[in-house]
Parts: sequence; structure tokens; C-alpha cells
Amino acid sequence: MFSTVVEAIQARQTARQRLIVGIAGPPGAGKSTLAARLTEVFADGVVVPMDGFHLANVELARLGHADRKGAPFTFDLHGYAALLRRIREHPDEIIYAPSFDHVMNEPIAGSIPVHPTTSIVVTEGNYLLHWDAVRELLDLTVYLDAPADERLAGLIERQRSKGLDAHDALDWVLRSDEANARLVQESAKLADLHLFR
Repeated sequence: MFSTVVEAIQARQTARQRLIVGIAGPPGAGKSTLAARLTEVFADGVVVPMDGFHLANVELARLGHADRKGAPFTFDLHGYAALLRRIREHPDEIIYAPSFDHVMNEPIAGSIPVHPTTSIVVTEGNYLLHWDAVRELLDLTVYLDAPADERLAGLIERQRSKGLDAHDALDWVLRSDEANARLVQESAKLADLHLFR
């Protein structure tokens, strides 16, 4: 599985062009892990996560969407697309991207530098294929999925690590994460590569 992605990246690499690789898939599929592994192979690569474009918790509360954090409308889609476009069109600049702090459950602005020497940018998130404005900026798209029972177990554990009890963690996963997963799965057919871990 992993070697397939590495080979696809190598086939698309040129000496003069920065490559933007997008990894999409449902919550809990392993997108962040795959992205991190790719930057171990491609030492001049960097991960720019879609999660850095979550709206802040205070804004989600103001909008009445705190209980749906992770749904498409809880992200700054246009800011995300604008950053990817800037990364593509201005390879000679240092460009700062946001990350996401899973302990604070908040995005952190300007925490990931994309240097002129960065030849591969790996971006990962649920909706890369779903959003045309993002998909058109990607040179290679990968859809990653995993067995549902493994995904659900990992997602429940993720919510438990945030302080939810078993009941509330399961409720969040079934109500929010799985609703998002169904939407993400609809766009799987748009990916260049399909992987199942």
C-alpha cells in the first residue's frame, strides 16, 4: 500500500515543480499517519493538514455548530484553498500554514513553515476530494480507507482521550464522525489512487 503512493509521487516529481499530494478519507482511516510517513521518505516534504482550517471553538459556538465540529461547514474552505494556491504559485517564498492541536482541540496559526526548498507538500483531510476548489490544486490524490470496526475503535479512543466517557465518545462518533464519513465516501471515486489499510 505505502509503496504504491511513494511510486506515484516519484512518477510525478520534476526538478522544477513543487508537488502537492492530497490524502482524503473518512475520519479514523489513518490519513495523518500516512502523511507523516511520506515526509519520512521525502525528507524535503511537509504536511499541511486541512484540520488547521477548523473554525475556532468560540466561532463554532457562536454559529451553533459546536456539536458538529468536523462537518464541512465547520472549516474555512476558502482560506484552505487560498493557502494551497499560494503554496503552488509562490514556491520562492516561505509560507506559513496552520496546524491543529489535538490537546487544545484548536487550530494554531502560522505554525508550519513551507520553505522554498520544500518540493513535496502533503495535505490531508476528510474533504479534499469533496471540495472542487481544493481538488483542482492537487497534483496527486489518494483516498485512504480502513475497516469500519478499526476506524470506529480508533475514533472512540480519540474522543476518550479528550475526556469524554465511553457513552459520550460513542455518541459523538456515531452522530458526527460517521455522518462525515458517509459524505467523504461519496467523493472516493474522484481519487487517483485508492488504498485500504
